[in-house]
Amino acid sequence: MVEEVQRDKNDLLKYGITRFLFKNQSFLMALRVLIAVVFFYAIYYGYAHPGKENIFTSAVFWGVFWALFMVVTLPTLGRVFCGVCPHGFIGKYITKYGLQKKMPKWMQNRYIGIAILMIGWWGIYYAYPGLFRSPLGTAVMFTIMTLLAFGLYFVYKDMSYCKSVCPIGVLSRAYAKMSFTWIGTYKDECSSCKTFDCASACDQNLKPFTFDKRNSMTDCTLCMDCTSACEAVAFKVQKPSFSLFKKFQSMPAEIWAYILILAAIPITMSFHHGINRTNAADDMIWSKTAHYFEQYINFGSMDAVGLFSFIYAVIFSVAAALIGMFIASKILQKDFKSTFYDLGYAFAPLFILGSIAHTLESFFTRGSAKIAEGFAQGIGITLDVAPLASRGDSWLHIFGALKWIAVVWAFVILYKRLAKIDATKMKKMVAFPFAASLIIFFLSVNIYRGYVFKTYGVAKHSHHAMQHKTVNNKG
Repeated sequence: MVEEVQRDKNDLLKYGITRFLFKNQSFLMALRVLIAVVFFYAIYYGYAHPGKENIFTSAVFWGVFWALFMVVTLPTLGRVFCGVCPHGFIGKYITKYGLQKKMPKWMQNRYIGIAILMIGWWGIYYAYPGLFRSPLGTAVMFTIMTLLAFGLYFVYKDMSYCKSVCPIGVLSRAYAKMSFTWIGTYKDECSSCKTFDCASACDQNLKPFTFDKRNSMTDCTLCMDCTSACEAVAFKVQKPSFSLFKKFQSMPAEIWAYILILAAIPITMSFHHGINRTNAADDMIWSKTAHYFEQYINFGSMDAVGLFSFIYAVIFSVAAALIGMFIASKILQKDFKSTFYDLGYAFAPLFILGSIAHTLESFFTRGSAKIAEGFAQGIGITLDVAPLASRGDSWLHIFGALKWIAVVWAFVILYKRLAKIDATKMKKMVAFPFAASLIIFFLSVNIYRGYVFKTYGVAKHSHHAMQHKTVNNKG
């Protein structure tokens, strides 16, 4: 164990306030306890007040936890959400006194969490938009996920739930690569270590002293236990997404997380919550498909247009990524899988930066007021808070620039990763636009959405508006 080290200037553990925030175990424990109390109280409140008058439960889960806290911190500080997550915090103690079994290989599958997120949340969200967003629906969903998490923590060791089954496990690991923070160690001090205290302190059985060499923090959740176990552990500020410019062992599930979440959120929302609000909505393929099947199938309360918007967004996004990368691999004369999973990291900025733009704008126009009013309600106080900004405020357009920065950033990452492939410059130049097919598709959807709004105008009675009205009447 190293007890003293001369820290670099970019090490956040060198300075008083950041050292306290990220290293002080008493503070971190108090923070985790507070978040856990709010988490479970919000679930209870959802059962106790299941109607739409309950704004506290929604404020906690859909105002603070997602999207504000998670979306904003992932590409900046990294997986700090995982570090304070109530499931992981309590699960660590459940695992300690649990059965400590090794998770079977069939469950050690990163795609389980992705499937739960895509089908169990986003598929249902678009088909039944009011189900999970209601206070009762939110409480039921998080109760189920909590029971599942705690059960798996009790049975299996090494926090295996976080790695494979957690719906945001792979998602947070993938997008944390965009951040500007990094857990590593001081090589000189580490070289003389014989006790490996940083590894012993890790509940996920990780070895922080290997992170720098591997250019990967693997499944590190930034719980910061290793920083208290050994002074040689550092938490440094680096260039944003710096690891994506270097070689490392790729994880296929991370690439699929980039593609599928891009399809499920910005692409589907451009289709359903965007274009479907215009006078051209009925001419879109997802609307025509829904109307065709509605002739033969009674969808009942299901939003068929929303469901098919989601399905087509997934199909188009996956097709753009696969076809483009396949052609690029042929041009480069490289194996398709290695090309796809190496260059696919260029897709990382598309969803996360675009979502930050939407999240921040929503926070200023309505989110901040709802969060304040919701938390006040949770402690029995009534507040009437004005939004920090109005939709018409011109300065809000600054957030829209993040979407275009995401596209440029994706192109830069693709260029850097393509440069490391052993091929001629000419082949790389020809392969570039094909490898960038998903980036170009994302860009095209945003341009086309703007064109449709400008050309056809907003519909007075859009399908989205009618569906929203129907859901509210039922709520």
